[in-house]
Amino acid sequence: MAKKKIFLHLRITVKDHDRGRLASFLNEAIPYYEKMPGTKVRLLANKENPTRFVEVIEYDEQVTFDADQLRVRSDPMMIALLERWRSLLAMKPEVEVYEEVTAGSLWEE
Repeated sequence: MAKKKIFLHLRITVKDHDRGRLASFLNEAIPYYEKMPGTKVRLLANKENPTRFVEVIEYDEQVTFDADQLRVRSDPMMIALLERWRSLLAMKPEVEVYEEVTAGSLWEE
């Protein structure tokens, strides 16, 4: 069975005055997030609403995603970063997890 990439989408709204703080925070946080081998982070900005973003975290396979979820729950540095991140948000993030299917059949298991 081929490895399938996993994509975590975090749809967020920042407080009006915190757009710049989000950028500063992510400049610090992304290198730490990407220390997990097989992980890449991107930020997409909504062109019509300057307070809306999608953070996309790409994992090279399910095992990497699972390891990062463990890090989110147990690593003190990650927990502290996520608390700071949440303080920038106007509301709870919308969280969606996707699995890549373009490399194979939608019905492969």
